[in-house]
Amino acid sequence: MAFVVFEGLDASGKSTLIKSVEEVLRQRNISFTTTREPGGSPLADKIRELILYPGDEIPCAKAELLLYQASRAQHVDKVIKPAIDKKEWVLCDRFTASSIAFQAGGRGIEVNEVKKLNEFSIDGNEPHLYILLDLEVSESAKRIAGREEKNRLDVEKTEFHEKVRQSYLSQAKEDPKNWLILDASKPTKNMLLEVISCFEERNYL
Repeated sequence: MAFVVFEGLDASGKSTLIKSVEEVLRQRNISFTTTREPGGSPLADKIRELILYPGDEIPCAKAELLLYQASRAQHVDKVIKPAIDKKEWVLCDRFTASSIAFQAGGRGIEVNEVKKLNEFSIDGNEPHLYILLDLEVSESAKRIAGREEKNRLDVEKTEFHEKVRQSYLSQAKEDPKNWLILDASKPTKNMLLEVISCFEERNYL
């Protein structure tokens, strides 16, 4: 089994790639759980609504971080850990690296504070691999512009998203053994081949 997390800017193609990976696992009769953050469980999904959708009062940076962590703690306890205990694969759209990228990189919260909260929330349930779908901010913005619905993070300024992207790249470079960087401007089928090759090299498949 493997606990694999897909990270990247919005509209980088994470959901599409995850569906392609799911099909590969099905073909090999491998049991898996697919999930996402923020959210993933009924309570965590309620917290997601507070985080992403604009209202009369949006959360300040620290409140936003803590809401993500509350959602994550519930998600790990109710979804991720039970799947790992059953020896299932876990495919997760975003995880702890997103908090470092968005709340430390984008919002400017001290990175070590974010890391401490991440450690507290996941209780030792670390991913085996992070897959970063790296995309230029300008291309991400073009793809988001075509969406009918946008959340409040989608409409943040270009500078914010550039900081997020650079944080992702820094995390990947600091820990290359646990990260795979993909060029998200490539077709999904090309990225999938790289992912499967990585899985095979690591003896996941």
